[in-house]
Amino acid sequence: MCEESEVYNTFLFIVAVIPYWSRILQCLRRLFEEKDPMQGYNGIKYFLTIVAIILRTAYSLNKGMGWKTLARIFSAIAAIVATYWDLVIDWGLLQRRSKNRWLRDKLLVPHKSVYFGAMVLNVLLRFAWMQTVLGFQVSFLNKNSLIAIVASLEIIRRGIWNFFRLEMNI
Repeated sequence: MCEESEVYNTFLFIVAVIPYWSRILQCLRRLFEEKDPMQGYNGIKYFLTIVAIILRTAYSLNKGMGWKTLARIFSAIAAIVATYWDLVIDWGLLQRRSKNRWLRDKLLVPHKSVYFGAMVLNVLLRFAWMQTVLGFQVSFLNKNSLIAIVASLEIIRRGIWNFFRLEMNI
C-alpha cells in the first residue's frame, strides 16, 4: 500500500540521492575554498550518479521504455566515469610512469597481484548495481533481496576502496 503513496515515492527519490548530494556539496565547498579544480570534476562524477539514480528510481516507479533507456544510458555513463575515477584518481592506480608498472609508486602490500585483483573486483562490484536497470532476474531471489545483496556488494567495494585510500596516506 505505501508504495502507491506520493509521499513514499517522494521520499524514495530523496533518500536515494542524499549521500551523493552531500558529496557534491563537499566537492563544491573544497572547490571554492581550496581552488582545486579536481574537486569540481569529482562533483561532476557525483552529479552523474544522482542523475542515474533519479532515472532508475523513475523507471522503477513508471516502467516506461523511455525511462528504462535513459536509466540504462546514464547508469552506464556514471559507472564508467566513477570506475575511471576510482582507479586513476582516487587509488592512483594504472600509472604508466610509476616504478611499479601500472600501479602507484608507494605500495604497502608486497604482492602486486592484490592490486590488480582489487581493480578487477572494483569494476565488477561497481557495475553490479546496474542489474537494477538491466533487469536481470534471479529466479530464487525476491527483487528486494537482490537489491539488498547489491547494496551489500557496494559496501564491500567501498571497504576495499577505503583500504587503498588509507594506504595512500601512510
